Amino acid sequence: MESGKKYGGRTFVTEVVMIIVGLVFLVPFYFLLVNSVKSFGDLLSNAANWPAAFEWSNYQRAWEITKFPQAFSNSFIITAASILLIALLSAMAAYRMVRHNSRFNKALFMIFVAAMVIPFQSIMIPLVKVTGMIHLTDSIGGLIICYLGFGAPLSIFLFHGFVKSVPVEIEEAAVVDGCSPYAVFWRVVFPLLKPMFVTVVILNSLWIWNDYLLPSLVLQSAEHRTIPLATYAFFGQYTKQWDLALPALVLGIAPIVAFFLAMQKYIIEGITAGSVKG
Repeated sequence: MESGKKYGGRTFVTEVVMIIVGLVFLVPFYFLLVNSVKSFGDLLSNAANWPAAFEWSNYQRAWEITKFPQAFSNSFIITAASILLIALLSAMAAYRMVRHNSRFNKALFMIFVAAMVIPFQSIMIPLVKVTGMIHLTDSIGGLIICYLGFGAPLSIFLFHGFVKSVPVEIEEAAVVDGCSPYAVFWRVVFPLLKPMFVTVVILNSLWIWNDYLLPSLVLQSAEHRTIPLATYAFFGQYTKQWDLALPALVLGIAPIVAFFLAMQKYIIEGITAGSVKG
């Protein structure tokens, strides 16, 4: 009986601590939402207070200045195409490396793992030179190719561990039934990779949608700007239009936050399952 009381007490304390931690993490969202509907003067006088008057026109002005529909379209196309290529190609590559465990595939996998620890800042200048030489600069397609290169190592690493948990006997039974190697992967193995596939999609979506640095290096034209690049227009050398930048940030993060909340249950499931035999 005493152990049950102790366990119940510990559970209550743990829940209280988690609620407090959750509220701490929500504080930035409070400042973002509250200050996005303030006037510039009200925002500077006290950022923590509730708005004296709700300036909903901030959203309309931010929408017009950033040309939000165009920026949203660019971000959506880049994100969707990049994560689709990363997830599909990484799944196929990881499956091949696991099932054909040759020295070459082992070395190739180690190269992908090693690429994960290379700081992006160390290859920024070579990246700009290479993209310029092969005419990928100022191109949405070129940016998608860059994201494929940078996103593949981690995705292959995650798929590699998950594929090991798929029983080989299932594939052997499919071969006996007359499936070709491609049919074995797409009809048998790939459906079993759904938890990890969704995990890879979510993780890369959060990164690509919110990324500023890589698009700023590759894209140059105003019509190709993504949401982070369009939002940066409010920050000049001498002025910072926070009353417009914050509404633009809310408009930019709302789609990806909604997507994350809808799909978050797959993250822990996929990573945990992939680490069983990884």
